[in-house]
Amino acid sequence: MAPRPPRIDAAAEEVARTAAAAADWEALAAAARPCLACPELAAARQHVVVGDVPSSGRPRFALVGEAPGAQEDDTGRPFVGRSGALLDLLLAEAGLDRAAAAVLNVVKCRPPGNRTPKTPEVARCSGWLRRQLELLDPPVVVALGLSAAKWFLGPRTVLAAVRGAPHDVDGRAVWATYHPSAAIRFGPNGAPRAGLLADLTAVARSLP
Repeated sequence: MAPRPPRIDAAAEEVARTAAAAADWEALAAAARPCLACPELAAARQHVVVGDVPSSGRPRFALVGEAPGAQEDDTGRPFVGRSGALLDLLLAEAGLDRAAAAVLNVVKCRPPGNRTPKTPEVARCSGWLRRQLELLDPPVVVALGLSAAKWFLGPRTVLAAVRGAPHDVDGRAVWATYHPSAAIRFGPNGAPRAGLLADLTAVARSLP
């Protein structure tokens, strides 16, 4: 079973109840957009970035990142900034089609200054992601970066120790890898970019 973050407060429980009641993607997105569970994030955001899904059918795989950045907050769509451009490039190099993927984040609102989401924020937002995965039912998930890897594999996860092979979580193959922002930070010849491409290539080979 996927690790369940601690139930920090009533807001986390309310999100979980609201998300569980959504019968389909459209209902879930409509319920998530006005979310006020994290007052600091709600006060600073422009959009709740619910995520992108394929235009038809079940996604072949899901990409799950940490949280929206500035351009994602501006547009309301995930991975459209510099990290998204690099992700698109590496997906294409690996032979993966982003249009066939669900593109999601652990936290749906941009943390101020792009800081790492706090534990209570992850806990409050987890109901949305859990229900998204239930509704979309992707057979394969790519967890981009440590925050996403910890959501699936537990709080003591070390990215270097879990990369390179799938992990069975709730019947899904979860691959943990670097976030594109790390690949940008370490440059085109850095280990994160090479590792991210290698992992995406392995994911592509694993898909039916």
